[in-house]
Amino acid sequence: MFSFASANPVKVGETAPLASALDHTGTTLDLAKVYAQNKYTLVYFYPKADTPGCTAQGCALRDSYDKLTEQGIAVIGVSTDKVDSQAAFRTKYSLPFTLLADTEKAVVKAFRVGSLFGFSSRQAYLINDGKVVYADHKGSTGQQADDVLGFIAKASSGT
Repeated sequence: MFSFASANPVKVGETAPLASALDHTGTTLDLAKVYAQNKYTLVYFYPKADTPGCTAQGCALRDSYDKLTEQGIAVIGVSTDKVDSQAAFRTKYSLPFTLLADTEKAVVKAFRVGSLFGFSSRQAYLINDGKVVYADHKGSTGQQADDVLGFIAKASSGT
């Protein structure tokens, strides 16, 4: 069933949503702490671990991880998969960043991410100083890292 929450996703300029969920190790991760510890935080949502589009998105972020971290970006992937599915996905594709198992949909609801048949839609948000500074409401797959790095480069140059 489709949720109309996707018609009102978090927008640029809004305060970054606060929520917690279990990470791929089963430890609770509080997004407020991640925001506070990093210059930028990229929170990206994907429908289901180990599916073609979600794998392409995660691997694109993995392949550009060094460039992302050089810019002070912490990467957090979010889906409604269970902890064991997130852990297996992370291991299988050597994803170096945290994956959240948002089975209670606390993070999905906080970001007002829409869903279709119980899976969250693909979206991404870049947070800086407690505010959303970039939003990708369609969530690119293979281009996600390039899109974010391009935004940072443009923002840094003042254009």
